[in-house]
Formats: sequence, C-alpha cells, structure tokens
Amino acid sequence: MNSHTKHLTFAGMIVTLGIIFGDIGTSPLYVFQTLLVEGGKVNTDLVLGSISCIFWTLTLQTTFKYIVITLQADNKGEGGIFSLYALVRRYGKWLAIPAIIGAGTLLADGIITPPISVTSAIEGLNLVPALSNVIVPGNNLILGIVIGIILLLFFFQQFGTKVVGSAFGPVMLMWFVMLGVLGTMQVVHYPSIFKALNPYYGIHLLMEHPKGFWLLGAVFLCTTGAEALYSDLGHCGRKNIQVSWIFVKTTLILNYLGQGAWVLSQAPGKDFTGVNPFFEIVPHAFLLPAVALATLATIIASQALISGSFTLISEAVSMNFWPRITIKYPSNIRGQIYIPSINWMLCIGCILVSMYFRTSAAMTAAYGFSITIAMLSTTILMYYFMRYVKHWPVWLVTIILCLFVTVEFSFFVANAVKIVKRLFFVGFEVGLIFTMYTWFRARKINNRFLNFIDIKEKLPLLNALSADTTVNKYATHLIYLTKANNSKQIEEKIIYSIMSRRPKRADTYWFVHIERTDEPYTMEYSVDQIEPGKVIRVEFRLGFRIQPRVNVLFRKVVEDMVDRGEIDITSNYPSLKEHGMAADFRFVIMEKFLSYNNIFNVSEAFILNSYFAIKKLAQSEAKAFGLDTSETRIEKIPLVVKPVNNIHIKRIDDPVDSLMAELAD
Repeated sequence: MNSHTKHLTFAGMIVTLGIIFGDIGTSPLYVFQTLLVEGGKVNTDLVLGSISCIFWTLTLQTTFKYIVITLQADNKGEGGIFSLYALVRRYGKWLAIPAIIGAGTLLADGIITPPISVTSAIEGLNLVPALSNVIVPGNNLILGIVIGIILLLFFFQQFGTKVVGSAFGPVMLMWFVMLGVLGTMQVVHYPSIFKALNPYYGIHLLMEHPKGFWLLGAVFLCTTGAEALYSDLGHCGRKNIQVSWIFVKTTLILNYLGQGAWVLSQAPGKDFTGVNPFFEIVPHAFLLPAVALATLATIIASQALISGSFTLISEAVSMNFWPRITIKYPSNIRGQIYIPSINWMLCIGCILVSMYFRTSAAMTAAYGFSITIAMLSTTILMYYFMRYVKHWPVWLVTIILCLFVTVEFSFFVANAVKIVKRLFFVGFEVGLIFTMYTWFRARKINNRFLNFIDIKEKLPLLNALSADTTVNKYATHLIYLTKANNSKQIEEKIIYSIMSRRPKRADTYWFVHIERTDEPYTMEYSVDQIEPGKVIRVEFRLGFRIQPRVNVLFRKVVEDMVDRGEIDITSNYPSLKEHGMAADFRFVIMEKFLSYNNIFNVSEAFILNSYFAIKKLAQSEAKAFGLDTSETRIEKIPLVVKPVNNIHIKRIDDPVDSLMAELAD
C-alpha cells in the first residue's frame, strides 16, 4: 500500500475512485434501463419502486455489509475472500469450500463485466443523429469497436498500469461529478421523485407488480461491484474507501433519481423499448463527450476487475488452491502483477461473451447469478470472523447473518432464472471451482502420506556419507526443499533420496522450509545449524502475496551468513580453493507421479487423476520456486496412496525341468 493511501487523505480518496468504484460506478449505464425493459408497462409504480429498491440495495448490501462491516475484516491491510479465509480457516476445515466457490464465481464475473460495461457505453453513440443509421445495438460496428477496446485493454496488461493508473482517479472523479450533475438537472424539474427513497414503494413493487419478486434480478445489478470493492481493500485503505463512498453513493442515487424523473416527465404510455434513460438525460451537445467519458470509465472498471483477478489467482497459488503458473511483475509497485495465462483466458472469454450476446440488454439478462453466490460465500466466512475473531455477541451476529442471508438468498433465487441464459459460460465457472477444489483436496491427500523422521537420528549417517571419499561427490552444497514444520524433523523420502537413490555425497546438506503466514507481505528467515557447517535448516516466513523465489532468497541468506562469518563457501577442491573460487550449490526437487501400484475408491481416483492431469499443464516445481535449471535436479517419486496387496499368483514348474527330472528318475 502506498504511503498516501494508508491514511485518510485527499490524494488517497482520488486514487480510491479510480481503483475501487469503477464497476459499481458504471452501473447507472444499464441498471435502470434493464428494470424498465423487464418491468413491462412503464408507470409511476414501476419507476418509484425500482429506484426505491436500488436505493435500499445500495444501503443494505453495499453500505452496511461491505463498507461498514466487511471492510473491518482486513488481513494486515489486505482484503478479498482469500484474505478473509486466512483469518478464519482455523475455525473450520470446511471453510475452504465457501472460499473456493466465492473465488471461482468472482473470477467468472471477469468475463462478463468488461463486455457489458463497454458495450453499454458504446451503444450511447446511437443517439448521435449523424451516427444513428450506422450505430445500432448489436450490429457489427458496435461489436467491432467493443472487441477492439477489449483486445487493447488486455494487450496492455503486460506493461503494467503505472502510467495509465495515475489518470484513473481524475477520470473517475469527472465521471461521478457528471453522474451527479446530470441527475440533479432532472431532479430540480421533478422534485417529487424523492418519494422513491421511501421503502414503501420498493416493497409495493415487489408485492404487487406482475413480475414483482423476479425484478430483484435486475435490481441486483446496482451492487455487483461491492464484492470487488472488498477485494481491492489493500490498494487504498479502509478509511479512504469509506469516506469516498459517501460521495460515490450520493452521485449514484442522484443519477438514478434523475433517470426516474426523466421517465416520469415523458408522455404517459410512451414506449421505452430500446431507450436508455442514462443517455437521454445527457444534453445533446454534450453527448459525444459523455459517451467518451463513459467509455473511459468502463475501461477503468474493467481494468480494476482484471487486476483483482490477477491478485486473486496469485493468492490462490500461494495458499495451494491453484496450480503454480507464471506470474510476472511489470513494475516496482508492490502488488502489481501480471499473469499471462489468466490474462488471455479472460480476454478470450470476454470476446466470446461479446460475440454471443452482442447487446448490453442481452448481457444484463444473464448477469448477476455468479456474484450472488460470491456474496453468500463471503457472508458465511464473515459469520466466523464476527463471532470468533471480533468476538461480537451471538445475538448481534445472528441478526446480521439473518439479514444478509435473507437479502442475498432473495437475490440468488431471483437470479437463478438467469442460469438458462448463461449456460454459455457456466462451464467456465464450474471449471474454475473444480480446479481449485481438486488442487486443494489432492494436496490434502498428498500430505497425508508424508512421513517425517527425527533428523538428529540420521546425523551420523549424513556425516559418514559426507566423509566417504569412495563415493563420488554429488555437490559441495546440496539443498532440499522440505515440508516439515518441525525443525527437528525431515521427510523420510529426502533421506531415501540422499542415501538410496545413488548416494549423494556433499560437504553441506541444506534443508529449506517455506512457511506461509496469514500476513500478506512478510519476508523473514531464520537459520538453525543442526550440525554446524554440515547440516543446516533455513526457515523462510513469507506472506501469502509473496512469490517464493527460493533461488534469490537462498542466495541472500548465504551472503548474510558469509558476512557474519557463520559459513565459508570457498570451494574445498584444492585447485579451486587456491584461487578462492566459490563452491557449487545444487538443488534437488522431488516431483510425485501417480503410481500404478494403487487401489482407490471412486472419489479419490477421480480427484488424484484430475490433479495429476492438471499438474501437467502447470508450471514445474523448479520454475515455480524460481530455481535455475542448471543448478537443479528433478527426481520423480511415485505416489502410493493405497498399494495393491491382494495379488495371488501361482508358481508352476518349467515343463522342461519337469521332463528332465522324470528322465533322471
């Protein structure tokens, strides 16, 4: 987090506008229009009820749940569903399930938010008289413009957003000011629209309208950026988000009120098919600049969502929910990362969504289902945070839980009818969740079969091997990565690798362990010289947002130990030692494969086979840990979960031997 965003500052609030509120800030482009389309006949009850539902959704869901309560669940300043999971995972092993589902559905949102936002903005061009004949929602020209913008957006991810990011805040400030001004211009001509803030009209709409309850599916679109808002907590700080939200919510409500006022001021019975009230309240002379500003705002909203997806996957890799993949750092800004595979996966997904749905109206009809599931997942984890981390009274936590579950489950049911319209990318969501669950579950199965032994019991054997000159020296310094949390233990398979798989004689044996902390940016290490100069354990404590570049980190540890006079890394070969040459270092990485010598039940067989199939597509262990291939040896180790032990084989004598025996008799 930058220094100016740690505390409440004007600069911090401007940055917050650019990073946090892009998604929710562009919702006026399509929310009210969708309600008019789905509501059928447009009348006073529909307009007042729709705006009332929007206002109270933003109040209960966005303000109360996320701004007031959920932002308190910061993990050393970081937010997001994995940060929340890190805070509460000790209170229940099953909590990994809502964390996985929430993360998967939030990622799935990344392939529909950019198309729907950008398309809504570009469709505003059809109100320009000179363009009305060529800019028609759903035609190839709009589709081409949208796909072009999406391609450029994802192409520039590899260069980072350092330069462009500095303009995000001021652009979004202009956007929100425009929202407020446009809304106010309409409200002053129709002040009675403020009646819509009365919850009566919202309840009346849901109870009396023919579609009633099902309109919640469209209402929910106004708060779809709330979950991403929490994910970006670490970029701006809680105070900046909370104070900025007062301004953002005010401009959003004014704009919705303005759109409602314009609709009610039109002739009774007017057909609003294909009409977007957002662009209708824009003065015609200002239409092109408004479309340009709307397009910039939607690009910024998309950028924030893409960056959030990168962060989410990076955390998933660190917490063993996702296979290791290539992660790059395009700038020196902490937390700014680029993941090529995720970037182009999202890009292809966004283009396919644009080509399939073509219009913003078609996209909104399929939008919202995933985020309701993500919000319900956050609510489950928040219960444990409020109850066991914050120690709030049971009665208070129960009331809050019941309120959120009621609201979100209502949204879920109303959005569930959209599942038919979104079959296009249900497979994408299921694939994300399946990959996370498979990776997490298989790692748990894998870890069950780790056998640890007391390392001190093996010291005489290690010393004897190190001194045995009849064995060719494998390396001067030999390094293994160990999963043993106890510094006095080591995996049995590592000792087997050293002693039995071609004895590996070395002058010094290093065992490196990486401990993941619940804090995001911890970088610490400790050294335990189990046998001074002979057997050394290095313990790294790394935050869940730090990439484990072991080669770089280990080299730094060795340099520190040399400076302190704790070790001497001059080569022991006489010809090299004479010239002060440094000794050689070699890493050994042990990669498992699924042995044929196994009997599984159906579920374990499916999980493990899927795990090893996914693993073939993932980054290698050496590359994931940042190890130079020239210094690394990969050893393949068979994973035997349930060995085949019921083999009955019958021995028969060789017929030739039997005949010879008979002749001898």
